[in-house]
Amino acid sequence: QVQLVESGGGLVQAGGSLRLSCAASGRAFSRLNMGWFRQAPGKEREFVAAINWSGGMTSYADSVKGRFTISRENAKNTVYLQMNSLKPEDTAVYYCAAASATYYDYWGQGTQVTVSS
Repeated sequence: QVQLVESGGGLVQAGGSLRLSCAASGRAFSRLNMGWFRQAPGKEREFVAAINWSGGMTSYADSVKGRFTISRENAKNTVYLQMNSLKPEDTAVYYCAAASATYYDYWGQGTQVTVSS
């Protein structure tokens, strides 16, 4: 089992920055691939960014490329999402997820990010 707890969400003006954190406990964090997803009101949950177990490989949704950066500190069992140049359309609940195999099977409770125009 893996428990994931997100933090760092909040209200920010357009153009501002936030850093989300996701603290993991339980299963060996360093063996997990991690991802961030988001869900805006009335929309389906969508992929934002992912990072492999070592941190050597990352991927991003086109909508956030160049603005968001995913990273991890295995010694702290934590994955981060640095969000810069935020836009109102980035407003959503952001979820951290962990993949013990080929799919994301553990999810956090989410943290709200609201970007005002």
